[in-house]
Amino acid sequence: MTRGSHLSLVQDRGASDTVVYVPCDSSALAVGADEVAQTLEAHDGVTVRRNGSRGMLWAEPLVEVVTDRGRIGYPEVCAQDVPGLIEAGMLSGADVGGCLGIVDDHEWLAGQHRVSFARVGLIEPTDIAAYDEHGGWEGLRRALAMDPLDVVDEVVESGLRGRGGAGFPTGIKWRTVQDAEADVKFVCCNLDEGDSGTFADRMLTEGDPFTLIEGMLIAAHAVGATEGFVYIRSEYPDAVATLRRAIEIAYAHGYLGDRVRGSELRFDLQIRVGAGAYICGEETSMLDSLEGKRGEVRAKPPIPALSGLFGKPTVVNNLLSFAAIPMILADGGEAYAALGTGRSRGTQVCQLAGNIARGGIVEVDFGISVRELIEDYGGGTRSGRPVRTAQLGGPLGAYLHPDQFDTPMDYEALAEVGAMVGHGGLVVFDDTVDMAGMARFAMEFCAAESCGKCTPCRVGSVRGVETIDRIRAGQDRDKNLVLLEDLCATMTKGSLCAMGGLTPMPVTSALKHFPEDFEVPQASELADAAPAENLQATQHDSISDRSTT
Repeated sequence: MTRGSHLSLVQDRGASDTVVYVPCDSSALAVGADEVAQTLEAHDGVTVRRNGSRGMLWAEPLVEVVTDRGRIGYPEVCAQDVPGLIEAGMLSGADVGGCLGIVDDHEWLAGQHRVSFARVGLIEPTDIAAYDEHGGWEGLRRALAMDPLDVVDEVVESGLRGRGGAGFPTGIKWRTVQDAEADVKFVCCNLDEGDSGTFADRMLTEGDPFTLIEGMLIAAHAVGATEGFVYIRSEYPDAVATLRRAIEIAYAHGYLGDRVRGSELRFDLQIRVGAGAYICGEETSMLDSLEGKRGEVRAKPPIPALSGLFGKPTVVNNLLSFAAIPMILADGGEAYAALGTGRSRGTQVCQLAGNIARGGIVEVDFGISVRELIEDYGGGTRSGRPVRTAQLGGPLGAYLHPDQFDTPMDYEALAEVGAMVGHGGLVVFDDTVDMAGMARFAMEFCAAESCGKCTPCRVGSVRGVETIDRIRAGQDRDKNLVLLEDLCATMTKGSLCAMGGLTPMPVTSALKHFPEDFEVPQASELADAAPAENLQATQHDSISDRSTT
């Protein structure tokens, strides 16, 4: 079986065959899922189906056997383990090989509230009939029967905020595009997921691509758009292949093209693959790249909602924002708004990564604490050593001290402690981490990935690396701490976008909470260089997914 063949395996065996699910997600493929599937497929009486990952990355490859009791899970299965597991009774659901029992009942999944990821891991990614049977297209059907104004009102009522990092109200953005007058409007999905510790966009695309297509169709109907683009990073070849196949199937079944499902809606959807530039996760850089230009941040105004792709009104949202839309339209904005806490409504798809025992996808209502994510779901560190810190919101996010772990996952609550939700990524470090080295990495990363358009980001990041090196070497430490403080303030307030504007966040948080790693006797005033009141403004131009959506 070739690497790409997991998109469609032969399933025409006898009706009495045992059905076994083996994930085709990249995380599972990386640890031998294709080889496991091949071995199972060669066994008489077995029908193999390739599903998306359940998000239990610590258990991959997770093989699920369909039984009368439900789908029984077997974790970390290797191809060479398959004959022995079958002989021991795996195909009848026997308690062998570290059996997890009924997967849906496992504690790691049972406590989650999956909305955007409701179908991921349950069905084959490009099985459009299974998508329909599991609630797919319900939101689109309801939306097409509604006036576009009412569709936008539902999204506004839901309280959905951009899941790409900025947290801007999605409905307000859509209303702006809806009200704009133009001969052509666009809907663009930012799938340039490049933050460390984030993988939700990739997993949903590889596991349930029709959810993205449905969300974009609803957006097109709501704002009057006729063309759409998905901008996806080149490092996601399996996601690109799965999404391309899903788009082909959607066209074949009348969900894309002229008169979508017999309605007046016309919507064409294309994929564009990026060339690896982190800055193209920022929405205006992404639009430049889509236009065939070098990806550079645009000055605002005008905003993309009024003058976006090719100067036309454009909806730009992150994949997770679009993925929430079908449920909002199917169940109503009020039902979605009933989830979450404060101004953070709905669910957040949290991604646990780094030095963590049980990494993966955890979708829960906003309001869960960082501690619950790390300890209850993550199981602490993989190394078994104490957790020293966790970084939230990608490489430009803050490092939290364990004393802050009771902070809820909530836009406002995290902003109060100088952190941010970002794209929902959470990277854990144990007590061996060098925080001065991590602060240096933030500046080094910015220097490598800056588009170079503005001086505070382009030059400030290089000077930041040099200044931190001098601090670590003990050269005029006090003077260089003051210099670093000034530099961080300049980058925060003077950068054109959040690439430079948020880079000081990991630096200041590392110095504030872990001054001993810089050989500083007590926390410097540098920690106040990016106060909470400035953080909110910066996040609204966030590059955290790195979109403003």
